[in-house]
Amino acid sequence: MEDQIYANLGEPLPLASDEQLVQFEQGLIVAQKQVVQGQGAGPHFTVTFCGACHEKPTIGGGAGRYRNFLIVAHKGEDGSFEFLGEGGVQRHYSIYEEGRVPTEEEANIIATRNPIPFYGAGLISQIEEEAILENVDEEDEDGNGISGRVNLIRAPAPGPREAIGRFGRKAQTHSIESFIRGPLRNHLGVTTSPLTISQRKHLPFVPQETTTETLVAWFGKIFSFPLALAQGPFFGRVVPDEDDIPDPEMTNNDLLNLVTMSHLLAVPKPDPLTETTSDGAFWFSEIGCTSCHIQSLRSPLGPIPLYSDLLLHDMGPDLQDGLEFGLATSSEFRTQPLWGIGVVGPYLHDGRADTLDEAIRFHGGEALTAKNNYENLTETQRHNLVLFLESLGGASQKTEGLLPPNQEIPEENEWGSPDRELTSAEQTLFRKGRDLFDRDFLFQEGLGEKFNGDSCRACHFLPVLGGAGPADVNVFRQGMIDEEGDFTPPTNGTILHKFLAALDQRPEPDPLSNHFEHRQTPPLFGLGLIEQIPRNDILALADPNDENSDGISGKAHILEDDRLGRFGWKADIPSTEEFIRDAFSNEMGLTLPLSSAHTFGETSDGDNAVDPEISSDEFEQVSFFLKHLSPPPQDRSSLQSHRGAEVFSETGCQKCHTPFFDLPSGKRIFPYSDFLLHDVAAESFKGIESGEATQKEFRTPPLWGISHTAPFMHDGMSTSLEEAILRHEGEARTAKETFEGLSATDKTQLMEFLSSL
Repeated sequence: MEDQIYANLGEPLPLASDEQLVQFEQGLIVAQKQVVQGQGAGPHFTVTFCGACHEKPTIGGGAGRYRNFLIVAHKGEDGSFEFLGEGGVQRHYSIYEEGRVPTEEEANIIATRNPIPFYGAGLISQIEEEAILENVDEEDEDGNGISGRVNLIRAPAPGPREAIGRFGRKAQTHSIESFIRGPLRNHLGVTTSPLTISQRKHLPFVPQETTTETLVAWFGKIFSFPLALAQGPFFGRVVPDEDDIPDPEMTNNDLLNLVTMSHLLAVPKPDPLTETTSDGAFWFSEIGCTSCHIQSLRSPLGPIPLYSDLLLHDMGPDLQDGLEFGLATSSEFRTQPLWGIGVVGPYLHDGRADTLDEAIRFHGGEALTAKNNYENLTETQRHNLVLFLESLGGASQKTEGLLPPNQEIPEENEWGSPDRELTSAEQTLFRKGRDLFDRDFLFQEGLGEKFNGDSCRACHFLPVLGGAGPADVNVFRQGMIDEEGDFTPPTNGTILHKFLAALDQRPEPDPLSNHFEHRQTPPLFGLGLIEQIPRNDILALADPNDENSDGISGKAHILEDDRLGRFGWKADIPSTEEFIRDAFSNEMGLTLPLSSAHTFGETSDGDNAVDPEISSDEFEQVSFFLKHLSPPPQDRSSLQSHRGAEVFSETGCQKCHTPFFDLPSGKRIFPYSDFLLHDVAAESFKGIESGEATQKEFRTPPLWGISHTAPFMHDGMSTSLEEAILRHEGEARTAKETFEGLSATDKTQLMEFLSSL
């Protein structure tokens, strides 16, 4: 059977038919498609596409800690238990003015979840129920300290009936369809209709059925539990949401393709055993790991080598999360399949473990004896055991971020290429900087007490490294606005972080803050070239008092030390190096080398990692990468000849979006920005101040690459270029009104021109 189930991670099972392969490819498209407001996203959401959480090292995998999410619940003094939010998920973002969704007021249980990989999910669905039940030992009758049990879920029609849970951290989901429809609704805010009986019959694998007779035969009783703990009522019907988009918001055909793709994801082939990994396999069994991580379970396809019994086990008080799913208690978790485990860290249900060694040491409860036995092994024996785990597939695809191993540097005029020809030594520096930009930083390396991302790439990845980010990686700014409209920043600054290193908590706003604002990820293309624009050329465009009476009064953001701000939505960062230092420190909580030439970034903090957590060499590498990351490829021959360019000028857009600058080197660049602050907000807008930038002032964003860097505006709430234009007010109102009066043809020409940038 091996030649039918093994393939590279992210690829389909070799046993798939030609028709199924077509559906697999269509499912991949659905999984990576950004769902935006107006197309069903929200109104509250955590992510905007399926691949956001299942991305590493490929679609179907796990994700770094920047994709962690929270589950919230309330447990009463009488023992009652209720999930809050949508399906228990604490939504993070809102498309409404409140921006950040407040923490559920009644929540007294908050649990962190790191995304779970689902490679081989279709094969897991085929495991015979008797093969799962054979390992149940609720009363530990064999006296080995292991008492695994099944979770039972109320399944939808045909039924209702109980089903054995197979998927999820607590085996709380019985089918792949349920596994997918739940997150679509709870994380994206996308409603779906159940697949029809006919569609289910055409899935690659029809799930094994649980019958009342089977349960009675094994347990001598019919199970029952409060309906509130079951997932059946949700998954058996369409549950509408609060937006204006007709439900269901995803077509059944898209859902079918997504479910089919998930059924067909292959598992990686284990590496051939070596003397070292054979020794590790011996100790893996000898210390008791195989009591739960059973090598294979029976299925109609043959033995499925997942290294799991799919049962619930009590993992002890240190790992308990307070959550109860079906029959699963707070400290019970499903045994995680181990195929491909070496490439899908961080580990455990909440991602608390940086490494496999650390994950094993966190085991408790029924696994306490195995954990103690592991710690009593020699260093070499533990090392070999971990190498054995890493040999269970996918090692050749392991990456510290999302870039495939040994990724080549793009050629000139490709997205993500250098801005000039590099020497061999410079190519090495560029590649090292790019790899560091992509890399997920770990807690043991100093990932901050508070953080928004665990890598630079976490926010800057569309369409390539260094690009923009979707709305689901927006960050937040906060502050107090009084009745007169005056803004006061919090004592500790305006940043409101998304995550805490102390898991099962959420960073809460400053108690005085009453205003929250999204900040959309800006693309970083061409930073080094922007930095080369002569200061006086930018200052020459400023007209803070509108002396020429054209209604445009852009001003330069001059920092306290007289440096010119060029970067950020408020033009409050003066250089590429300072941008990098600011991001490492504020977004990731990492410390930087002390530097007399720089004022941004922290050089020390209170964690256990040695400061600085970013070395001077690493800082130089990332700086070189970003300083030489090319602007997006442009058809410059058409930039000025295109009719859309004329429309762009006629509407007045280029009064702020200055087409080009000439650099001292003689090179002409086309960023379409003056890098000045402009008041472009509506009269009623209340926002965040930063330095000399008032609430309503924002830096003119460069337009190069704009067709691939949606969503738009400072808050990412504009999902199309036309919508972004129509939100322009203040100094840009005349241009907006002129745009509204254009003919349909001129509007089309303008959009074509913008897309050509």
